[in-house]
Amino acid sequence: MRDIPWEEIINRIMLPACIATLKMLVLGALLGGFFGFILAMLMYMTRKDGIRPNKTVYAILNALISVIRSFPFIILMVSIIPLTRLIVGSSIGWQAAIVPLTVAATPFMARIFENSLKEVNPSLIEAAKSFGASDMQIIFKVVIVEALPSLVSGYILSVIQVLNFTAVAGTIGAGGLGASALQYGYQSNNDKVMYSIVLVLVVWVILIQVIGDFVYKKIK
Repeated sequence: MRDIPWEEIINRIMLPACIATLKMLVLGALLGGFFGFILAMLMYMTRKDGIRPNKTVYAILNALISVIRSFPFIILMVSIIPLTRLIVGSSIGWQAAIVPLTVAATPFMARIFENSLKEVNPSLIEAAKSFGASDMQIIFKVVIVEALPSLVSGYILSVIQVLNFTAVAGTIGAGGLGASALQYGYQSNNDKVMYSIVLVLVVWVILIQVIGDFVYKKIK
């Protein structure tokens, strides 16, 4: 095993891997958050005690989320390769990883967001209805406002989960820190590279949590 100098580890291995992972993390978290919030809102509105109860819609969405969440990420990523190729044109690279990352993150975030929305005191909604508030006014001026701290807290947890997904994605062709840890660390039996990448991931998780806690305290 060749002893790779630190300069080469940083410039040739770590920096490109960090950039690829950051792209996957940001896009996966944003898209997963967007679609997850829409699903959560639909489930919240159509549940039994919701603003617009609809058993059929709720049952379909609930089943869909449960089924996708039951897949281990690496199996999900492999199973939707045809969809990834259809959308991106390839199944390799960080761009291709965005598709399975979004598919995996969406139901995960949807369930967390739904639980946050369900924490809103029903009496506040009834009070808003008694004043003649429309459904949209109730959603945006009551439900989201009251649930915002919990939504932020849940989203931060979800972002950290997406970061975990990116590491797994890297082992099967997505690139990033996961791929570098496997190729230059584990397969090359290079502890220096392996533990450097582990340290970077730990620092990222801590930073995400610190930023999330700061935002949570500001809006609570």
